[in-house]
Amino acid sequence: MKKVAVIGATGFVGSQIVNELSNRGYEVEAIVRDTSKIQQNEKVKAKSVDVNKIDKLAEALKGNEAVISAFNAGWTNPNLYDDFLNGSINIEKAVEKSGVKRFITVGGAGSLYLDGKQLVDGPDFPAEIKPGATAARDYLNKIKENNTLDWTFFSPAIEMHQGTAGVRTGKYRTALENPVFDENGRSVLSVEDVAVVLVDELEQNNHIRERFTAAY
Repeated sequence: MKKVAVIGATGFVGSQIVNELSNRGYEVEAIVRDTSKIQQNEKVKAKSVDVNKIDKLAEALKGNEAVISAFNAGWTNPNLYDDFLNGSINIEKAVEKSGVKRFITVGGAGSLYLDGKQLVDGPDFPAEIKPGATAARDYLNKIKENNTLDWTFFSPAIEMHQGTAGVRTGKYRTALENPVFDENGRSVLSVEDVAVVLVDELEQNNHIRERFTAAY
């Protein structure tokens, strides 16, 4: 059984990653601020660690075969840009220090390209999420410089929804730099299928040291 650490394990995306991993038989180490929010069992154990405490986080990550980060600094956080970028950089440093080689991180869709321009730079991009999307874009540029880790950066579909029971289809299409659109011109993926995509990537290693995206 593989052991995988999930950072941000109680969040919108992170909680689904924990579910997908445990359902596939993985042992999960959930890295969270508040361990009371994690339902621990024989497959899922929780550790309370501040992601900005690099040495403590590195120690917590040791012994895992991979790290998946769904870190989010909070969409209503007034310091979202700095907190997301710095937190992401500190997580990357901690993963390196821990000796774990495989690292998958979730960024935003804003860095995807449409007609040669990144979505986050478009005039219609929502102002309320622009700081976080810009931070994710800037972090993508930063992680591209890392030649030590076997990293993968995942950009979700433009529309990522948390569906009702049964929305996990296990089916999706991937691309690298451009959004994946369906026949109606929408780029959509449920958060449950985001978790499927990420665990598939963990198992298949199709996107080592590159960014990719997925949608229906």
